[in-house]
This record gives sequence, C-alpha cells and structure tokens, in this order.
Amino acid sequence: MMRRHLLAAAVLTADTALLAARHGADLPLAAVPAYALVVALVIALSRRVPLAAFAVALVLTPLTGTAYVLLLWAAYHAGRAAVSRSGTAMLVGTALGALAVQLVGLPAWPGAVSSLLGTYLVFVALPVLVGRYLAQQERLVSTLDRHNRQLRRERELVAEQEQLRERLRIARDMHDSLGHRLSLVSVQAAALEVSALPAPQREAVGHLARATRDAMDELYGLVGALRSERGADRRSPGVESVGTLVTQFRTAGVPVTLRRSGPARPLGSAASQAAYRVVQEGLTNAAKHAPGRPVSVRVTWEPDALLITLVNPLPDVAPGADDAGHGLAGLRERMVPVGGFVEHGPTGDGWRLVAMLPVAADPGDLAEPEPAGLTTRPEPEPEPVPAGRIRTLGLGLATAVVMFLLLPGSMLLGAR
Repeated sequence: MMRRHLLAAAVLTADTALLAARHGADLPLAAVPAYALVVALVIALSRRVPLAAFAVALVLTPLTGTAYVLLLWAAYHAGRAAVSRSGTAMLVGTALGALAVQLVGLPAWPGAVSSLLGTYLVFVALPVLVGRYLAQQERLVSTLDRHNRQLRRERELVAEQEQLRERLRIARDMHDSLGHRLSLVSVQAAALEVSALPAPQREAVGHLARATRDAMDELYGLVGALRSERGADRRSPGVESVGTLVTQFRTAGVPVTLRRSGPARPLGSAASQAAYRVVQEGLTNAAKHAPGRPVSVRVTWEPDALLITLVNPLPDVAPGADDAGHGLAGLRERMVPVGGFVEHGPTGDGWRLVAMLPVAADPGDLAEPEPAGLTTRPEPEPEPVPAGRIRTLGLGLATAVVMFLLLPGSMLLGAR
C-alpha cells in the first residue's frame, strides 16, 4: 500500500514538473496547482474506474503536451482492469478513437504521423500490454494456489479416511480375537469363584477374576476409542495410579517395593500416562522373566523432571529372541512426543529400567499433545515465490529499455 502511494506521488510530481518546465513562462500562477489537482483526481480515478481515467489521460496528453507519465500510469491500470472481452474491446476502442481524433488534427509536417504512432506505442500500447500480462500472471498464480490448497485438503481427507479404516480394522481384530479369549477366561474364573475351593485358592481366583474383568473393560475402552473418529478421548491411568498398580502386582504374588521421594509436580497428561506405562511394563517384564524375584520401584520428583527406576534381579535363564515383545519399543515411542527418554539394561547382578519425563513449566503445558495422524493442522501459508518478483522486475527493465533507449527521447516532451 505504501509503495502504491509513493508511485502515485512520483507520477504527480513528475507530470507537474514537466508542465512547469515546458510551459512555465507562459502559464498563470494558478495553472500549475490546478493541473496538479487534475492529475491527482485522474490517479485516484484510475483505481476505481480505470477506463475513465485512461480516457481523461488520453485527452490531457495532447492538450498539455506533457501528461505522458500520467498516461503511462492510466494505461497500465486500464490494462490490468481489462479482464473480459468486453472490457478489452472498450479499452482498444477508446485508444483507437483518441488516436483517430489526433490523426485528423495532426499538422502536416514530416514525421508527425510516425512520431504520434511511436508515442502511442510507448505510452499507450506498451503499458496496457504490461498491465494485462501482470494481471493475467497474478490470476494464474492465484488459481494455481487455490487448486493446490484444494488438492492438499483432498489428500488430507483421504489420509484421514485411511486412518479411520485402519483403526476400525484393528478394533475389529482386537474385539474378535483378544476380546473373545478374555471373555472365556472371565467366564472360567467366575465359575471357579463359586466352586468349593480352599480359602487361599478362592482368594487367588478372585484376584484373577477381577484382573480379567479389568482387562476386558480396558480392552473394550480401547476398542471404542479406536472406533471413534476423534481417537482415544478417554482418560487413561497416569502417574497418580502407580500405587494402585503396584498393589495389584503385589496381590498377584510379585514382591514389589515402592519408594517415593520429592513433592509431586505438574505433569502433562501424555507424560503422566507414559509414566504409568513405564511402571506397568517394567513390572510385567519382571514377573515374566524373573518370577518370584523382588522388584524395586522408585519414583523421584526432581525440580524439572520425574525419574522412574525399576530394578529386579537377572533371571536364571536369559530370555530368548522369541520372548522379546514390543513393550520397550512402545515405551520409547511414548517418550518422544513428551520430550522424555527411557533406558534399560543389565547393571551388576540386576536389570534396571530408567525413564525421565519433564514436568510442565506452566499450566498451558498440561494439555495432552494430539496424536500424530489423528488431527489435521492447517499448513503454513507459502511465501511469495521470488521468481514472480524477478519476472516482474525483468519486465519493467525491458519496458524501460524500449521506452528510453530504442525510441527517441524527444517523445517524453511530445515532439512535434
């Protein structure tokens, strides 16, 4: 906007200076400001009614003999505005009509016709063509950008549909296979609960039945989340449930000791869930590979982080490759979005699993990060392509060469 005002001011100054330089001695005192006002009105009119401003400039040029800069401005804006066939026809008709009128009243001196035609070529035809070319270029770029945006939206929609279909497939498989097996285990555990068993076995069967029902509830919650278009919206257990988790494993026969240190600090929802899964995976692996061995769980709150450490003795027989699951790899995947890390490996005569999760710096950090692929974020607006500016600059330079080098400089003052 500022550049446009500067160009308009330059046109006004140049045309007024040309008038004063050529007719200064013969003009009355009020003629120059009056002419400057007319030029300003034509410049303002060229933005609202470009064809009318172009016609006024065509009339002013032969009357004053100096309004060539204004004619350049008006012709350029008229060319940019002539987007339809009717507009182009009116523009060409206006230019040819003014040319015909000037040819009729042209004085009979050698070179007058060629000088007039050259003037029209430089100050009318050339700016009109430049304005029309740049306007078409901008419309093409705008159309291409609009089509690209539409293609991106369609591609994102297809990706979301593919993700939804994949979630539905996983949900069906989990429900049809794992869900049915857990249902069978739950029925068998319920049957054992009402059977005549000694007290210790009845208590163990009760724990098994409750654990199976909890597993079924969690499974169906996950299936429902997978079938939802918004993904997993339900609240998963977090670090505040670590004590309950340890109690469950202790009830199941795993000798677990839990130690806490430091005051609890704000932790993001995803980070809190990741902390819970670290303890859950560590206890599950300890119960699987070192059954009956003591497990130590330590939850340490630092000023800027939560440290979780699980230590258990090494198993008598190292697990084979077929025994390795995907739990530890899943922990690493959970840690990346929340900025934490997890490490595991043998240490002395034991096995240690260590995880670090950053605490929330402010309340805004407590929001759970959106899962990748489940939401669509608007892509940043592409920056203007430098090639378009270079093309415009090159066109302007070429026009200047045609105007000021290939044609006689006398046309700037309307040579007769």
